[in-house]
Amino acid sequence: MIRPIELVIFDCDGVLVDTERIAVGVQVALGATLGWPLTSEEVITRFIGRSHADIGVQVAAQLGEETAAVWSKRFEELHREAVDAELAPVEGIFEALSGVTLPTCVASSGSHDKMRHTLGRTGLYEHFAGRIFSATEVGRGKPAPDLFLHAAHRMDVDPAACVVVEDSRPGIQAARAAGMRAFGYAGGLTPAERLEGPDTIIFHDMRKLPTLLEEQ
Repeated sequence: MIRPIELVIFDCDGVLVDTERIAVGVQVALGATLGWPLTSEEVITRFIGRSHADIGVQVAAQLGEETAAVWSKRFEELHREAVDAELAPVEGIFEALSGVTLPTCVASSGSHDKMRHTLGRTGLYEHFAGRIFSATEVGRGKPAPDLFLHAAHRMDVDPAACVVVEDSRPGIQAARAAGMRAFGYAGGLTPAERLEGPDTIIFHDMRKLPTLLEEQ
């Protein structure tokens, strides 16, 4: 028998706020400037859903630690500028949140500072205040299950009673590894086929999330 849902865990970037398009553009620009040319598709495959630390490891392997440090610093600066200029919430997220009656929280690869900034800019921070968890709090980022298990523990809910709303392949893999059901949002940058798999429901319109949750 499938456990009733007791907690909905939301990823942040690409699920609540439309930051992924901004991040991809910044990463492509940095790669061109610092010596690792990457296409948008390559950035999505390599970086989307990964923690800042994991991305740094990849850059260091290609360009060395010193350049990786420069890359990281410039990314934070350019990303913040772009967020201030053009960030928007994911289409339909306010309607979705108003229709979700279950307890919710956020578990993101981003830092708390980044989430305060992005969620704050879009008016979403107060909705989740006190229930926001970052990969900086655990030993391993996605696709490891650590972050989602940490969020479930902090929210005092059995992992088997949690569902995760994610838009990246590493995030979906982390949910499965944590023993949680996943809702793969394919309305963003990651193609649906990269999210498909066991215990995963694919959807393209965030407004449909409350109904999908009720059907479980």
